[in-house]
Amino acid sequence: MALSSTTATAAAASFVSGHRGGCSRPSLSSPSFVSAFPRAVAARTRAPPAPARSAAMTVRAQAAGKKSVLIVNTNSGGHAVIGFYLAKDLLAAGHSVTVLTVGDAASDKMNKPPFSRFSELTSAGARTVWGDPSDVGAAVGGGGAAFDVVVDNNGKDLDAVKPVADWAKAAGAGQFLFVSSAGIYTPTDELPHVEGDAVKESAGHVGVEKYIAGEFGNWASFRPQYMIGSGNNKDCEEWFFDRIVRGRAVPIPGSGMQLTNITHVRDLASMLALAVENPGAAAGKIFNCVSDRAVTFNGLVKMCAAAAGAEPNIVYYDPAAVGVDAKKAFPFRNMHFYAEPRAAKEALGWTSTTNLPEDLKERFAEYASSGRGEKEMSFDLDDKILSA
Repeated sequence: MALSSTTATAAAASFVSGHRGGCSRPSLSSPSFVSAFPRAVAARTRAPPAPARSAAMTVRAQAAGKKSVLIVNTNSGGHAVIGFYLAKDLLAAGHSVTVLTVGDAASDKMNKPPFSRFSELTSAGARTVWGDPSDVGAAVGGGGAAFDVVVDNNGKDLDAVKPVADWAKAAGAGQFLFVSSAGIYTPTDELPHVEGDAVKESAGHVGVEKYIAGEFGNWASFRPQYMIGSGNNKDCEEWFFDRIVRGRAVPIPGSGMQLTNITHVRDLASMLALAVENPGAAAGKIFNCVSDRAVTFNGLVKMCAAAAGAEPNIVYYDPAAVGVDAKKAFPFRNMHFYAEPRAAKEALGWTSTTNLPEDLKERFAEYASSGRGEKEMSFDLDDKILSA
C-alpha cells in the first residue's frame, strides 16, 4: 500500500557521515520554467640512428614529470563521463592525453554528451580517436604508439579488458588503471563497504582486477558507485527532476531511509588523476571511487526538490505488494548500498568536494535549460504504484 510522506515522520532525514553543508532557481509556476571544465652530454661518438620505428607514433610525454596517457573510454552508460573529466584534469596538469572511444565517430551516440563536448578536449590539446579496443594498436595509430599510462574505462569483464591490458604491457606502459565498480561488493550487514571487503567472485570486474594484478607491477583499480555531473548520459538526478517539475509524487520503495552514495564525477576524475601523478602511492591498490558521505533516498528527494524550488511529495510503497520490480521502477538499488573512500584518503591524500545540495542546483539549471522538463513523458509504472 502506498503511504504519503505527510503521514511518515522523519521520512526525509538525510544521513551525514562527514561534515558539509543558494542561487537563483528557475520558477516552476511560469508557462515555461525552461526559459528562465640537461639533455645528456653528447658522446664523442654517436650510435647510429635507430630505425624510424616510432619516431612519429611514440607519444610519450617529453617534459619532465609529464606523462602520456591513453584513456580507453566506453561509448555508453554512466562511466563515459569519467573519462571525459579525467582527460580534462590531466590536460590541465600538462599531461598528454589520447582518448580512444569505443565504436565509430559517426555513431548517433556521439551526438550526446559527453561525446558531443569532445571539442573541449581537443581544444585543450587532447587527441580523440575511435575504434575497437580489442585492437588498440590499430586504433591509436599503429604498433609504434606507446603510452606511460593506460586507463581502461570501458571493459566490464576479462574478455573486454584483456586485449587492452596485454597491448599496454607489450607496448611498455608503466602503469595500468582500471575503472571497476563498487557493485561487486557482497551485500553485508556491516556498512560502509571498504577496500578489502568480500566481493562477488563471479563478477566480471573481479576477474579483471585479478588479471591486471598478475600482469603489471604498477596497477590500480577504482570502484565507483552512483555519480552526477554535467555530461553524464545516464539518468540519476534526472529521474527525480522528471517527477518534481511535473508536480508528480516521487514513489520510493520501502521506508526511504536506505543509504546510498552519490558522487560528483569531478571527484572520481580527481582520484584517478592523483594515481597518475603518484603512481608509487597507487600501485597495487583498490580504491573505492566515491565521495565521503552517504544520503538517504528521502534526503535525495528533498535535495532535488529544493534545487528545483519545489516541495517534495514522497509516496512509499512495497514493491512486492504492488507487483512491480523495484529495479525497473527506481534508479537505485533498493537497499543500503554505499562505500567509503578510505584508501584514496590514506594513500593519495585525496579529498572529496561533492556537495549534493549545491551540485544538484547546478544539475537542475542544466536540466531546465535542456527542455527535458517540458517534454511529454509516460509514467506507467509510477501510475501503477500510486493507484495501488
